[in-house]
Amino acid sequence: MTITLAPVCDAQAPIARVNPVAKLAAVTAVSTTALIASDWLTPLLLLTALLAVVPFSGIRIAELARRLRWLWFAAAAVVIVNAVFAAEQTGRTLIDFGPLEISTGALLGGTAIGLRVCVAATAGVLGFATTDPTDLADALTQQLRAPARFTIGALAALRLLPLLGAEWHQITSARRARGLEGGWNPVRRARLFASTMFALLVGAIRRAGRLAAAMDARGFDSEIPRTHAREQRMHPSDWGVVAGALVVCGAAIGISAAYGVFTAFG
Repeated sequence: MTITLAPVCDAQAPIARVNPVAKLAAVTAVSTTALIASDWLTPLLLLTALLAVVPFSGIRIAELARRLRWLWFAAAAVVIVNAVFAAEQTGRTLIDFGPLEISTGALLGGTAIGLRVCVAATAGVLGFATTDPTDLADALTQQLRAPARFTIGALAALRLLPLLGAEWHQITSARRARGLEGGWNPVRRARLFASTMFALLVGAIRRAGRLAAAMDARGFDSEIPRTHAREQRMHPSDWGVVAGALVVCGAAIGISAAYGVFTAFG
């Protein structure tokens, strides 16, 4: 169980240099459009646009695929479940095997939902994998005027996530050294997992208390206006990214409407 929050892209890549707030706005626009549109063509066009942006993100394809594999697997499961258990099978029947029946209408409906999940997942990974958490906290404080207490506290919590991964590895290794393994027994594995999670939770609560006390001792809870060591500014290129995302969303909706398949809030 390993968690890393550092950006996995080339720091000089075009998208990596974009202001975090601009990337957050672009991700929100694309994801919202995909979730609003209930047809299959709109999220497909948005997903195509996101994949076209990957070369400019500086993320290696293998790393992107590794981060997306379980999300896309979940999207595939959503497609299958919605196609098999659709409330109504419409259109031409594709599979009719005993109680199992899948029609074109149900398959398109499930595919539309799966594509929406893929768009939201891919946009989120592209946005956050190219953003340093510290830069994001600075941008939220400076551009969106978010409370410094909230952003700094959230940043501190995010910085502790890799420690949780390392602590999980230490606990499981120590128990394995003492012969505490579940083997092929699912009940024993579930009990070991639950006890490990409880130990991890207790350690996380203790660490959070110490961190909160240390931050209060350093004046993070004071009402004095804070200064910024790292200036975050919105440049014309950042506004261009936001405008480009809105144009892509509008174009996807327009093309779907032109083909007569666009529906919303389905």
